[in-house]
Amino acid sequence: MPVVVVESPAKAKTINKYLGSDYTVLASYGHVRDLPPKDGSVDTEHDFDMKWEIGVDSRKHVKAIADALKNDPNLILATDPDREGEAISWHLEEALRKRKAIKKDTPVSRVVFNAITKAAVTEAMKNPREIDAPLVEAYLARRALDYLVGFNLSPVLWRKLPGARSAGRVQSVCLRLIVEREMEIEAFNPQEYWTVKAVLGTSRGQEYEARLTVLAGKKLEKFDISNETQAELAVQAVNSRDLSITSVEAKPAARNPSAPFMTSTLQQEASRKFGMGARACMSTAQRLYEAGHITYMRTDGIDMAPEAVTEARAAIAARFGEKYVPKEPRIYKNKAKNAQEAHECIRPTNLGADAAELKLRDADQAKLYDLIWKRTLACQMESARMERTTVEIGSQDGQVGLRATGQVVLFDGFMAVYEEGRDDTVVDDDDKRLPQISQGDPAPKKSVIPDQHHTQPPPRYTEATLVKRMEELGIGRPSTYASVITTIQDREYVRKEQNRLFPEDKGRIVTIFLLNFFRKYVGYEFTSSLEDELDDVSAGNRDYKSVLARFWKDFSAAIAETSDLRISEVLDVLDAALAPQLYPPREDGSDPRVCPKCGTGQLHLKSSRTGGFVGCGNYPECTYTRPIAGEGAEGDERVLGEDAGDEIWLKSGRFGPYVQRGEPTPENKKPPRASLPKGWDKDAMDLEKALTLLSLPREIGEHPEGGAITTNFGRFGPYVMHQLPDDAKPTYANLKDPNDVFELGMNRAVELLAEKRANPGRGRSAAAKPLKELGEHPESGGPVNVMEGRYGPYVKWDKVNATIPKDVEAANVTMEQAVEWIAEKAAKGGKKKAAPKKKAPAKKPAAKKPAAKKAASK
Repeated sequence: MPVVVVESPAKAKTINKYLGSDYTVLASYGHVRDLPPKDGSVDTEHDFDMKWEIGVDSRKHVKAIADALKNDPNLILATDPDREGEAISWHLEEALRKRKAIKKDTPVSRVVFNAITKAAVTEAMKNPREIDAPLVEAYLARRALDYLVGFNLSPVLWRKLPGARSAGRVQSVCLRLIVEREMEIEAFNPQEYWTVKAVLGTSRGQEYEARLTVLAGKKLEKFDISNETQAELAVQAVNSRDLSITSVEAKPAARNPSAPFMTSTLQQEASRKFGMGARACMSTAQRLYEAGHITYMRTDGIDMAPEAVTEARAAIAARFGEKYVPKEPRIYKNKAKNAQEAHECIRPTNLGADAAELKLRDADQAKLYDLIWKRTLACQMESARMERTTVEIGSQDGQVGLRATGQVVLFDGFMAVYEEGRDDTVVDDDDKRLPQISQGDPAPKKSVIPDQHHTQPPPRYTEATLVKRMEELGIGRPSTYASVITTIQDREYVRKEQNRLFPEDKGRIVTIFLLNFFRKYVGYEFTSSLEDELDDVSAGNRDYKSVLARFWKDFSAAIAETSDLRISEVLDVLDAALAPQLYPPREDGSDPRVCPKCGTGQLHLKSSRTGGFVGCGNYPECTYTRPIAGEGAEGDERVLGEDAGDEIWLKSGRFGPYVQRGEPTPENKKPPRASLPKGWDKDAMDLEKALTLLSLPREIGEHPEGGAITTNFGRFGPYVMHQLPDDAKPTYANLKDPNDVFELGMNRAVELLAEKRANPGRGRSAAAKPLKELGEHPESGGPVNVMEGRYGPYVKWDKVNATIPKDVEAANVTMEQAVEWIAEKAAKGGKKKAAPKKKAPAKKPAAKKPAAKKAASK
């Protein structure tokens, strides 16, 4: 039987279903070879010769393919239809020929399909081709460049910047975007401005809002009303005049649907609507593709196959009616520079099936499929039609003018199924509906209100807006966006909070270092033009080795120039480059470089394993430090007061704010310290609270059975602790309220400890105690118990947990009810009913569980 090879077992399973028993379908489990992470894997002295190595995990998969080829040497490579897929096929062919699993003169077939459907797979098998050499060369060039940058630049970072992890051809440019946005935010000076709005009435008693647009006969610009005094004068000007409607203008408007999804827009929309990261989005889309539900998910293309357009129009007519189908199909043209990346758009393979009909069990898959299905239908639907109304209101003397706007949706069109998300949350005044108003009508004032505003700094990037910006600059490609954004977070250069990306101190330091010593290689234009050259290689218009030679000539020279630099020299350059952020002017006008603690030392940038920080030059006599974000930033330290001759400090470290008694000395290298409990505000800390924390652990008193009872804060929150004289280990009971650490009394403490000893919890040492024991299962044996769960009581038997209906009390559950629920749950989970109880085969259900689980994940 011919051997068909794909990347994943899930894809193999789906394809096997279509090809039947005439083919052997195997998975390579991704890339089978890579460059070993050691010097010389790309030989720059010998025409960039690359030394490949089969991964340890991949050897068994290559062997399985080679063994299958012993029966039939007909090899068909059916990996993904992009550059990475072509590379996997090339690597497989090279590895198998090296093993002599296929002879040198034996032809190898390459087939590609954009969707894993029976029609697409069958058609692809009829049209095999050879491996696309230019596409493989583009992969080789990218892999060599990534190796040369990473393997040569990362050691420079390790030597010059302790704590730095790595640098990369695209990752460092992506990090630069985030760092520069943060510096823009820090340098931003908000500007005050005011607006005036009025609530006006109609003759029918209805109300509407209008904003002031003309004052003293002149059109108002954004910053014309710059303070409260001017705003109050504007309010008086409106209140002192009678207003009337000077004009009403209604204009028709249309809103067109967005183009269908490509990789970047899918990642952006999944982030906006679900808060889904780029990696999670692509992983979910991959599973949908491999199951045959959507087309290939790594694409720069937005065009749709003609048969898909026809299918979409039919689905729209069936679900929404003929008036939602435009007279002519909508045509979307690809804008991708690289035709090799521009496959068809991301769309469902069956447009007649929505998420509910597919019955997808995985929640992420269900909502992402729903998003793709709606966007695809919407892109072929009629435009939405609106009527936008602008009402001008003015005084008779022309000194004051206001404007009210609104719109009415006359026909919802594509909006019946889908509206694109927004990166901002600004509410458009046009979305409001206005009451019926006519020219010449009086506009009585209900209220006139001034509103203060301040200009806002540019927002921090989300993963969605970062992908959008990378796409605009031509940095990276669909197959790299997710991995690049994931890498800079894994390296701890960037952290994600509330879906926004913040640079860590080490990320800033690395970026400033690269901008000062390797500026060209983190340049947006350079990175974009290099991507264009690689696109030329994939199109067969450029030799990849000439691209590598030109890059290496300049890059190796830049590496050599930094080899003699000392760490102190690097820190001096970075200190000067970061000076505006590190040492902003102080309110009292004093020198921002003078240490605020000792008053004599000069502050300077220093490096550490966890990144950069600002420290006093008088170290070790003065131990003042703060983060590079500036004075007053999180991590800055202050004295809360004195106690028993010691200064009590509030500081911030890697794991959050803490209080400390005194400073480290040669005699006392680790002075007492205590972390602030969850919920305690750093800014509200005072000396009394700090001393309370430093006094912990608190001793409540002697337990009736012997031994002291104490309270404290631990890794998992507040607790009460006690050890009986005969116990090997102490008993810990969690406290719900942090204040209990300071207020818990003896009686309640003894009670909590007794409860904990009676029911130690679900640790390895003790099983959970049943609420009710029902006895042995009447058919299969084994105990049936009623248990207390996180989401309510449930019935447990063997490996089956069945939820108890809400209308049934746990105490009233009978064996008959329990057996019925267990049978329903087992059937739903795809588990086989256990055989009558026998000792030997008791483990059979557990042995079969992985197979059942696999079926469920599919």
